[in-house]
Amino acid sequence: MKKILAFIFLVTSFVQAQHTLKGTMTPALESDWIILYKIEGARQKFIKNSKIKIDSVTVDGTKRTVGHFSFEFPENTKVGSYRVTYRTEEAGFVDFIFNKEDVSFAFHPDYPEQSVVFSKSEENIIYREYLSDISVAQQKLDSLQITALKNPDVDLKAAYVSGLQKINSIQQEYLKATENKYVNPFIKATLRANAKELQTTPKMYMSNMINTFFNNMDFSDKTLLNSSFLVDRITDYVFYINYSENKETQQKLYKNSIQTVLNKITDLPFKKDVIEFLIAQFENSKNLELLDYLFESHYKKLPEGLQNKNFINEKMALFATEIGRTAPDFSWIENGKNLTLSKLDEAKNYVLVFWSTDCSHCLKEIPQLYTFLQDKKDIKVVAFSLERNDFGWNNMKTTLPNWHHVLGLNKWENKIARTYNIMATPTYFVLDANKKIIAKPEELKDVKEYLDKL
Repeated sequence: MKKILAFIFLVTSFVQAQHTLKGTMTPALESDWIILYKIEGARQKFIKNSKIKIDSVTVDGTKRTVGHFSFEFPENTKVGSYRVTYRTEEAGFVDFIFNKEDVSFAFHPDYPEQSVVFSKSEENIIYREYLSDISVAQQKLDSLQITALKNPDVDLKAAYVSGLQKINSIQQEYLKATENKYVNPFIKATLRANAKELQTTPKMYMSNMINTFFNNMDFSDKTLLNSSFLVDRITDYVFYINYSENKETQQKLYKNSIQTVLNKITDLPFKKDVIEFLIAQFENSKNLELLDYLFESHYKKLPEGLQNKNFINEKMALFATEIGRTAPDFSWIENGKNLTLSKLDEAKNYVLVFWSTDCSHCLKEIPQLYTFLQDKKDIKVVAFSLERNDFGWNNMKTTLPNWHHVLGLNKWENKIARTYNIMATPTYFVLDANKKIIAKPEELKDVKEYLDKL
């Protein structure tokens, strides 16, 4: 009997130590996969994946699909911020806090952040209630500020002070209610540092917002560091708060805002993650100036042990041949002479074309390009031929006199071709006199159109 009781006690203790995440999405998706991650700064760590079970319910005579999923949290699961992801693009995740309690929520998969409702988990329920209450109060205060800017003659000072007091009251109420909860640092950090009185000009308003944006955020707080909170706020500050329609001004704002952000981060691993995150954002927009700035002014100044050399090399190679870059250099032997791309000095512009005698499109387009350029004396061609051997190339190049001809053996595995990320032939690059890439026309007609404008 003692053994049976001990076994029952052991099983009961194990079950009690387990916690469950349950989610419901309406409507359900066509896909049936869902992934659980733990958020650690700018990174997300894979925990496990599961299946979405599809059911149908009838509401007011209309049949609707509902998706259900669940995850078990083992006893040793770390407290922290987690994420369930069900899409690889667009809005496709829900973030939540796990603090040794069951978590249940429902949401609409197309706008999860706006629709998520927690039915189980004190931490998440009170945080969502706080966000709702503080958001309504903040919107009212913002509305008063906007009205004051549009109508300076309207006296809204008293209403503004009252609205500010309301926000502070809500803040203090929730800070007290969450005094011993994991969510408390998020509530401290969420409050905006509103101006104590109405701002009289848009410039004053934006200046106050920019200068006080991070006032309530502790960049050394481990709870905030191990969540998406700070990264989300950094994103807002760099890409939305500091905005200008003027391209040159925007580039300066990006750099200034990045400097402000990184100056606040003392945790070096987190700083590295933030820089890599920002690099990824500017990579998407192919903003080469900011990519160079992030690498040269920040990433390469991290301690050697933190820098990821493979990451640096990979990103540098990825954008080595983007418009605005100097074309990667290479040399070849032509008529017994050693020539180098960067040292060519015989034209105002150059067309660098990667082609092959095995390519039917090339055999059609290259002669057409040759004919088209006969009367354009200020344009010189460097024809880089990707071949398995030199037989066809030796014959073909004689039909294209006055061009520079380079033989690239090993075809797709050729080192220069890989440097230029050549995936197909023909591939065209237009260079200026200094060998800076000024255009990457996709087809011959695009090449002709661009060169006609020079």
